[in-house]
Amino acid sequence: MRAAFRNRTAPVSADIRLLAIASEHLARLGPKRVTVVAVAAEAGMTHANVYRYFPSKDALLDAVVGRWLRDLEAELARIADAPDPADDKVERLLTALAAAQRETLSRAPHLFSVHLDATVASRPIARRHRVRLRSLVERVVEDGIGAGTFVARDRERAIAYIFDASYRFTHPLAIHNDSDVPPDLVEARFGAVIQAIQRVLRAGIL
Repeated sequence: MRAAFRNRTAPVSADIRLLAIASEHLARLGPKRVTVVAVAAEAGMTHANVYRYFPSKDALLDAVVGRWLRDLEAELARIADAPDPADDKVERLLTALAAAQRETLSRAPHLFSVHLDATVASRPIARRHRVRLRSLVERVVEDGIGAGTFVARDRERAIAYIFDASYRFTHPLAIHNDSDVPPDLVEARFGAVIQAIQRVLRAGIL
């Protein structure tokens, strides 16, 4: 009896079920054709019930993007917390951030489209992601300063410089605009930018 109880599958919560359905609809239909009514119908509930969990269609789709961003942020956190030299971590973190977005643009364009729209409109999901990214970059910079790898005189300026210098390769709008640029050319340009960032952080210019 106890074994049977332990083997029971826990029921999936309504919000998780709605996110799974919305994710499938988004991938298949694109953001414009996703409707709360259709998601609700597949979940076996009324659309008014969906609004108990997500106040709008944008909020529902942003929550789908939020699941992807949390996975990405977890990967970036592992890089930031790794026992590697800070200059290596800067390279790995920026490269992972850029690569994940380029891959999503290629393999899940509708998901990327919602991510892009949320970023441009500065919706809450994008603002929270920006705060978490900044926190990870700050940890790497602090590690570098503490270890003597970086000689940044102003931590805030150093963090801002990293984001400003890497914008073309890490911001979703710039990634979208460069979608037709050959990947090897993007990687070569980005590699040069990362080297410049590392030199500036080591030299104490900021």
